[in-house]
Amino acid sequence: MDSRRLFRTSRLIRTSAVSLSVFGLLLAGCSDSGSTPAASAPASASIASPEQLKAFYDQRLTWRACGVAGFECATMKAPLDYADPDGEQIKLAVSRVKATGPGKRLGSLLVNPGGPGGSAVGYLQGYAGIGYPAPVRARYDMVAVDPRGVARSEPVRCLDGPQMDVYTQVDQTPDDSGEKDRLAASFKDFAAGCQKRSGRILPHVSTVESARDMDILRAVLGDKRLNYVGASYGTFLGATYAELFPSRTGRLVLDGAMDPSLPTAELNRDQTAGFETAFQSFAADCVKRSDCPLGTGSPAAAADRLKAFFAELDAAPVPTGESRQLGEALATTGVIAAMYDESAWPQLREALTRAMGGEGSALLALADSYYERETDGTYSNLMYANAAVNCLDQPPAFTGPAQAAAAVPSFEKASPVFGEGLAWASLNCAYWPTEATGSAHRIEARGAAPIVVVGTTRDPATPYKWAKALAAQLSSGTLLTYDGDGHTAYGRGSDCVDTAINTYLLDGTVPPAGKRCR
Repeated sequence: MDSRRLFRTSRLIRTSAVSLSVFGLLLAGCSDSGSTPAASAPASASIASPEQLKAFYDQRLTWRACGVAGFECATMKAPLDYADPDGEQIKLAVSRVKATGPGKRLGSLLVNPGGPGGSAVGYLQGYAGIGYPAPVRARYDMVAVDPRGVARSEPVRCLDGPQMDVYTQVDQTPDDSGEKDRLAASFKDFAAGCQKRSGRILPHVSTVESARDMDILRAVLGDKRLNYVGASYGTFLGATYAELFPSRTGRLVLDGAMDPSLPTAELNRDQTAGFETAFQSFAADCVKRSDCPLGTGSPAAAADRLKAFFAELDAAPVPTGESRQLGEALATTGVIAAMYDESAWPQLREALTRAMGGEGSALLALADSYYERETDGTYSNLMYANAAVNCLDQPPAFTGPAQAAAAVPSFEKASPVFGEGLAWASLNCAYWPTEATGSAHRIEARGAAPIVVVGTTRDPATPYKWAKALAAQLSSGTLLTYDGDGHTAYGRGSDCVDTAINTYLLDGTVPPAGKRCR
């Protein structure tokens, strides 16, 4: 399998702790690019009235054939600033594939793969629109919109390819004041690049605004209620929609859930623990195999060996066959990328074996797949959008290097292997040019129809405890548990999970309380 395609955003959830060298944690800030998703809805006084937004809700989309056969694309308009609907507009890319039949059409099913920063249109055309269970595709028009600032929807831009190459290699485990200064400077330069290239849109890419865009799309498509499947960060987007528009909420599946009540630093620390859990599962499997590069002893010994290898790379990067060398930052990102899906474990074993032998190209390829770096040296806008959304959705985890340094012990307690780097990565939003508009808070969505929340017990990016917390917060939430490895559960091989979700999407029957699948 092509390692560059293995970890596309159809599986990623990025929180501030996930995107290691780039943002301190994806999601939040893929999981949290320095600040994890959790934005409070703006005061009603700052939002235009329904009458002021009528032109957007009444617009007609012009569909055209695009992408793979059977798909259509259109451009939808929304206010750049919902407090000023008569001002500038933003253009959002929409795609759909119509229900195939047979059976009564159930309306539209909107999908989002997470991020923030993952292309929903790309996910629809590359997977959901052709790979979701046939009975679901038979009765729903499958629809996606790239959120504002993402991919085809006026994407946020920050750095060029060579600048991004430098950024992803910055030492995330600073050993002295000079390295700390260089790390802080890299975050400052990244933020300045975003402001220079995308200053117009940066204040208007919050999750709340994207949820409002989804309600316009719902109306434009002719649906009375929004039916939706969101993964990873997409669960926060879906929960935010339910909070804003509970009476318009239809059948919502929130898979690989985030907990919106947690502040960024806590989200990042939880995610750090999630990657440790996933690594321990990988290590337990690895040490049983003769080709395990981390030895055949205990998982704890394997963790010590990996940490020692990271330290070796910090001191002396290894060649990769190109101008970039494999240092600690990129190697750590490569390992984290493979934690998203247990099917990548054989690939990781091989990549580590080669890297420990002095040849780092395979582990570099895993890191590149995580960052969506192409072979020509260009990057998608995933990481830029990730930071822009997360830094707007919540205040930064830390305001400066001193706070990050003070948090290192608690992060290392959460993960002896990844903790130090993820603690420092959480500094990314400290220098963001736009002040956060959201804050951590519980989402109850009182009055919403039943919502299914899915949690995987050893999910690396969205710890299972988050799914339990969100299901408990939502007034109509029901938790479906998958006892397994990997990030998210729907469509990943469990007939039990897929049957439960398909049944809910097709006839509205929620899984029984306490249902667990293996």
